[in-house]
Amino acid sequence: MKVVIPARYGSTRLPGKPLADIAGKPMIQHVWERAVEAVDDRNDIIIAVDDDRLVKTAAAFGARVVLTKNDHESGTDRIAEVAAKMNWADDEVVVNLQGDEPLMPPQLVKQVGTALAENPEAAIATASCIILKPEDVSNPNIVKVVTDRAGYALYFSRSPIPYDRSGVIDLSRFSYQRHIGLYAYRVATLKQLISLRPASLERIEQLEQLRALAAGMTILVEAVSSAPPHGVDTEADLEAVRAYFRKQS
Repeated sequence: MKVVIPARYGSTRLPGKPLADIAGKPMIQHVWERAVEAVDDRNDIIIAVDDDRLVKTAAAFGARVVLTKNDHESGTDRIAEVAAKMNWADDEVVVNLQGDEPLMPPQLVKQVGTALAENPEAAIATASCIILKPEDVSNPNIVKVVTDRAGYALYFSRSPIPYDRSGVIDLSRFSYQRHIGLYAYRVATLKQLISLRPASLERIEQLEQLRALAAGMTILVEAVSSAPPHGVDTEADLEAVRAYFRKQS
């Protein structure tokens, strides 16, 4: 299993985000350290970046780093470029660990990668957890997923799915599932994904995983007991993560 950490310097909402200081280290180093805890060999981890400043920073703390094109539209595209440069075999499992997830549990990274490796019929593996608050079901920033009996995704949406015709979100009637944005792919799947045009469903929902479903790919969803801490999208998120580390020290 390989872990690739895509990190983009030019974040729209938080420029230079991967280099943001958290407890005396750049955020990207915290993410890399979570990955180190998830794999047997740190050489199986690559940070994929778009800027020389990130190359220098990652190299300074001992990570393997690859400079990729700066015009990729998604982390998936960046990871596919790394896989091609590394000449990884089509059946190699690659976990996409976003560079703004400094609190991602290492066990979850390992669990998602192992799930794909152990289920050859799956094209992609990801994770979900039960939603505990009715307001989260209606929150478009929290992506929902429904699965079949075998745990394969039927659909992902920003809307409440399934829709309760009573008009009331009743968590006692149905266990709504929150999607956790951590993915494992085989290299062959990455190649296929980047060859596809964005699907209509993907454009409407702004959810990249719908490209895979629309193309008929199977996505195995690992159910976990709780959601990992929130990643860093905004300045407020960054301050929350800093506060978390201060409490741990």
